[in-house]
Amino acid sequence: MTFQNVLFEVSGGVAKLTLNRPDAANAMNLDLLRELAEALLVCEESAEVRSVILTGSGRFFCAGGDLAAFADDLERLPFFLKQLTFHLHAAVSRITRMRQPVVAAVNGPAAGAGMALAAACDHVLVSDAAGFTMAYTAAGLSPDGASSWVLPRRIGPGRTRELMLTNRRLSASQALDWGLANEIVPATGLATRAQDVAGQFANGPTAAFGEVKLLLASAATNPIETQMELEARAIAASARTRDAREGIEAFVQKRKPRFTGN
Repeated sequence: MTFQNVLFEVSGGVAKLTLNRPDAANAMNLDLLRELAEALLVCEESAEVRSVILTGSGRFFCAGGDLAAFADDLERLPFFLKQLTFHLHAAVSRITRMRQPVVAAVNGPAAGAGMALAAACDHVLVSDAAGFTMAYTAAGLSPDGASSWVLPRRIGPGRTRELMLTNRRLSASQALDWGLANEIVPATGLATRAQDVAGQFANGPTAAFGEVKLLLASAATNPIETQMELEARAIAASARTRDAREGIEAFVQKRKPRFTGN
């Protein structure tokens, strides 16, 4: 699979997607977002891909929306933003609902929709050079990228409100302290660590991971009885997989399971 604005490679069950507009701080234009949504869909439908890494090329992870492109035609900006969010939200939806775990390797600053994209991932690794800011209201805009849904679940509503209203910048260590990041990694070791984490996921029970993601996505809004019914259905669906049989047999036999993603 070949794209221009998103580099795409698969090795050992891990797909690596790299936002590839380094001269523009990997800012999101229409072409990048179309390619990102399509690349994630390819990953979701691939039996070969069992985990995904999302990172940026160059010094930035992603500076958010391409404000320079916004300024080209301010009269049509509402239409243009609906085009952009159509593809951005398709990408975030795939990340949230695809069975494969998605690891964000935040190699540098992440702003606006770039921060939202990282927050939507299942596991967030940040380099010591990374930083986060919402930035939307600084440009007179309100947030998108599911940030109003994802961030309260990650860091709480109060901190989300603060970030969105004040555009406070979080360092890598603050992001870890707030629960936005799972781990800080030296910049020189980020790619290796991301590959290690994604590799662990790729060797895991992919179908069970998918059920976990769907359950967590619905938990915040469902009554407890509804959620318990979904849990019952999910664990029964998981039990139909070869990986469940392997996992149970490995436990009984006191050995490490060999999951195949089936």
